[in-house]
Amino acid sequence: MRLAADEESPFVAFGLPGKPGGDEFWAAARTPAWAPADDGGVTALFLWRGSPARVVFESWSEPVPLRRWRDTDCWYAEVPMPERLRVTYQLLAGDAAFADPLNPVGTGADRSVASTPDLPAQPHWPSFGAGGDDVLPLPATRLRWNSERLGGRRTVRVHPAGGGGPVVLLLDGDDWLYLHPAMTAFDSAVAAGEMPPVTLVFLPAKDREAEFGCRPELWEAVRDELLPLVAESGVPADLDRLVVAGQSLGALSALYAALEFPDLVSRVACQSASFWWTPGATALADPLGGPAGGTLAARLRERGPDLSGLRVAFDVGEHETRMLPHCEPVEALTEEAGATVRVSRSPSGHDRAGWRHALLRDVAWALG
Repeated sequence: MRLAADEESPFVAFGLPGKPGGDEFWAAARTPAWAPADDGGVTALFLWRGSPARVVFESWSEPVPLRRWRDTDCWYAEVPMPERLRVTYQLLAGDAAFADPLNPVGTGADRSVASTPDLPAQPHWPSFGAGGDDVLPLPATRLRWNSERLGGRRTVRVHPAGGGGPVVLLLDGDDWLYLHPAMTAFDSAVAAGEMPPVTLVFLPAKDREAEFGCRPELWEAVRDELLPLVAESGVPADLDRLVVAGQSLGALSALYAALEFPDLVSRVACQSASFWWTPGATALADPLGGPAGGTLAARLRERGPDLSGLRVAFDVGEHETRMLPHCEPVEALTEEAGATVRVSRSPSGHDRAGWRHALLRDVAWALG
């Protein structure tokens, strides 16, 4: 006897009723949907309606093409995932990128977030749907910074969360304005009593590789040009207490600043720091193939700085298997040099979806 259409459907295991591509099916469809996998992980189901597409992840996996279900308008991919994974993704149809229209957890204009069912929600970070109608809030204060040391002009936004306080310098500031709304998240965390009022300074990068390498120009410019602009802006800001928060190459630069400019930077939050970095490494076929901990580990071993005045929080994704051997020696050497150190691992890869929770938590900890 021939099975009913919904029994033939591979989507029953994901709790989706009705004939794939039918009205009942699409009315119930929410993605990603989850089903247990035989290996102890989970399988995520992604759906797309009407045309060929692929799922593109910010980290962790290569793009996954969607398959068409028979002669319907339903395109789908079943993606095995490990436990404890939070990942940003997009759907690409042709040359256009879209947030997942079936996922209510969106961020920025064209990205969505998938979290395995074993993970708690991330408090304070709002979800923006895929319809494109949400407008990300932006700080009212804009500083026009024409930097002599760095060259060029850039717009730096400033926001006093909870009325303002210690300065939190957010490297890659545009990411925290336009992809993940840090202004809203910090406001919420301050209102909940999870951190004191702070003044956020969103510093955009023009050339990440040049600015975030282990070179002094960025930090001389921050000290001599940017922070005086913040002081003159009229926004309440405690410049004597500065937290620098960075991710990837930005996190490398943040710790470099603490080593070379200790009078300026004594509180740092590092997420997925590129501690594999050495001069010229980014031009290699395998940038992570060099000595463990790269330039900063060598600097900590050779010069043995006294870091007793430094508070630094390190976080890296537990799925970043090639990053861990570079991060672990730098974490240990920093603590051996006298710094107050916090080490954690986020359930993510090299991904802003993991960094954003660590950002709030570690900035609050760095402020003590």
